[in-house]
Amino acid sequence: MRGPVFMICLLCGTVVASLIFGQSSLSIATLWEGMTTGTGPGALMVNTIRGPRVVTAFGAGAVLGLSGALFQALFRNPLAAPDIMGFTSGAGLAIIIAVAFGINAPMPLVAAIGGLVAAGCVALITHQKGHAPAPLTLILVGLGVGFFSSALSTFLLTLLAHNEAAEAQRWLTGSLAARDWSHATQVWIIGGVLTAVSFGQMRNLAALELGPDLAAGLGLRVGAARWLLSGTAVLLAATGVAVAGPVPFVALMAGPMGIRMTGAQSLTGKMLSGAGAGALVLMLADLAARAALPGVQLPAGVMTGILGAPYLLWRLSREMKRGEL
Repeated sequence: MRGPVFMICLLCGTVVASLIFGQSSLSIATLWEGMTTGTGPGALMVNTIRGPRVVTAFGAGAVLGLSGALFQALFRNPLAAPDIMGFTSGAGLAIIIAVAFGINAPMPLVAAIGGLVAAGCVALITHQKGHAPAPLTLILVGLGVGFFSSALSTFLLTLLAHNEAAEAQRWLTGSLAARDWSHATQVWIIGGVLTAVSFGQMRNLAALELGPDLAAGLGLRVGAARWLLSGTAVLLAATGVAVAGPVPFVALMAGPMGIRMTGAQSLTGKMLSGAGAGALVLMLADLAARAALPGVQLPAGVMTGILGAPYLLWRLSREMKRGEL
């Protein structure tokens, strides 16, 4: 069975499983009692311990998945994603800089600036007068920018106190520990606005998928449309990074996975599928990170890395066989 209903059922089932299972598990009856009466251990899990974390994971995964789907459609390359191109690492670096130097600013704003600066660096390095750079060039330069951002983030950790450095290192891996309703509200409100902005650009994205020459022939200002779509996708990724850290490979995997799961054909359907798959991957990764080892809560990024690294190698080998690399 494929289609939107299948995706919705998976998402609902994952939300319930994430609320039930963990270091200590609940029964369905206990969870239902807590949700309906507001009392007992079920209410504590939903309102304080797991509820905010699950809702935050859902929102962060969705914006990362949508960001990846936008980049992959824009550059017509399955390797184009904000985590691969260094934009999430740039957003993470900006937050580490703010923490290390005591800059008191809203984290979503800091992450957005970092992501945009990383994107600007990639654009500047790959700039070729007269025509747009090849997608593979953007991806390779983005990898370099991402590695540099990650290395600088690691260096800045040495400026922090031991406890702060340990927590920052955990966050840089991608973690949803100690998330509360303010994080959930933040990612859902900002992500909702940016999602609306991105879907308002679907006509431009559809034209760009036809190629720059044909898009220009249809009256589209190709350069401006590309910059606006790229900026929206970077901001979506930064929104997820601000609450979950630079979680690896979610944005890369979500788009193709969502399409495979739903069989989406329309551009809007593909974007929604990518967002849904991103939410599914991050919630499942966080659930596995919480429940895999008794007494130990791993960062969610460890689990996405375990899944994502083989996927990246498989995707690279497939692109090489097709002659795209």
